[in-house]
Amino acid sequence: MSATKEEIVAFMALEFPQTKCVIEAVGDNRSTLSHDIGNNELRPGGTVSGPVLMSIADVALYVAILGKIGIVPLTVTTSLTINFLRKPSAEARIIAECTLMKVGRTLIVGEVALYSEGSRDMVAHVVGTYSVPPQHV
Repeated sequence: MSATKEEIVAFMALEFPQTKCVIEAVGDNRSTLSHDIGNNELRPGGTVSGPVLMSIADVALYVAILGKIGIVPLTVTTSLTINFLRKPSAEARIIAECTLMKVGRTLIVGEVALYSEGSRDMVAHVVGTYSVPPQHV
């Protein structure tokens, strides 16, 4: 069972109202999200902070997974590895493009490419694993 973009947007608004991530697209083992950047997202040196990049990547994985398996709230991150590749723009939205690489019964692995909007140079690459609750299997 899968979930539509509209179902996921409604779920996220109810369960994660604090997120600043915007779901742009969901489907076909993928998701695309964006995150506006302002002063609160910057660290010294005028670059987007690591926690902001990790957050949008984690949410992109979660959204792609919900798009694949449906709304399963207790699907949780078990690992997240990030490689920071270059300085993101402090004046452009961050775009996250997620692809699920393996969808198993209890573990799902995906990767996320992060970009500053307007550039095709990746600013970070993320690989994450999520655990699906056993009762859902």
